[in-house]
Amino acid sequence: MKKNLAEFIGTFWLVLGGCGSAVLAAGFPDVGIGLLGVSLAFGLTVLTIAYSFGHISGAHLNPAVTIGLLMGGRITGKEVLPYVISQILGATAAAGVLYVIATGNGSAIGDFAANGYDDHSPGGYSMMAAIVCEFVMTFIFLLVILGATDAKAPPGFAGIAIGLALTLIHLISIPVTNTSVNPARSISQALFVGDWAMAQLWVFIVIPILGAAAAGIVYKYFKTA
Repeated sequence: MKKNLAEFIGTFWLVLGGCGSAVLAAGFPDVGIGLLGVSLAFGLTVLTIAYSFGHISGAHLNPAVTIGLLMGGRITGKEVLPYVISQILGATAAAGVLYVIATGNGSAIGDFAANGYDDHSPGGYSMMAAIVCEFVMTFIFLLVILGATDAKAPPGFAGIAIGLALTLIHLISIPVTNTSVNPARSISQALFVGDWAMAQLWVFIVIPILGAAAAGIVYKYFKTA
């Protein structure tokens, strides 16, 4: 239960910090933080939780990460479902808090930082572009996680490497999909937007999981070669 609670709180913070920065601060008149600020916010959430809760649960904060670590031989199958449920619940709770805050000045939630493609991509990118982007970004993210947390990696730096990797991923892919690489983050926002966000949600569940699983298999090959 301690591990599951840590995953709940950690994913709550990731969604509140990352999506919250996008919804509340990215376009604030004259002094908004923009895409660079949102990218940094997502990276900072992971970095801060990695060093505060990483020793408790591993700070996965993401169903794709959990599955990638399973495929890489880092965790057992019995850990997957409780982690994934905790992550989705934490993300959804954060989206609920963000909804209350975002509507507190009478504003509508708009796209609510939900992930999308075609007309709902920030840059108008196609479904194929979104699929390729999400697969590759999640694949690389998991390789960084697996490598940075390897027993042979320099100790104490994993949180920095992983946080900066997520920042870089957002810098690349926010214009394409609003950046998912995390099914829990995508589910939580889509639940509040409904409509098109729910219709397109499958891409942001299936593709990050496939990318993460592929990375787990590749990294396992490196370890056994």
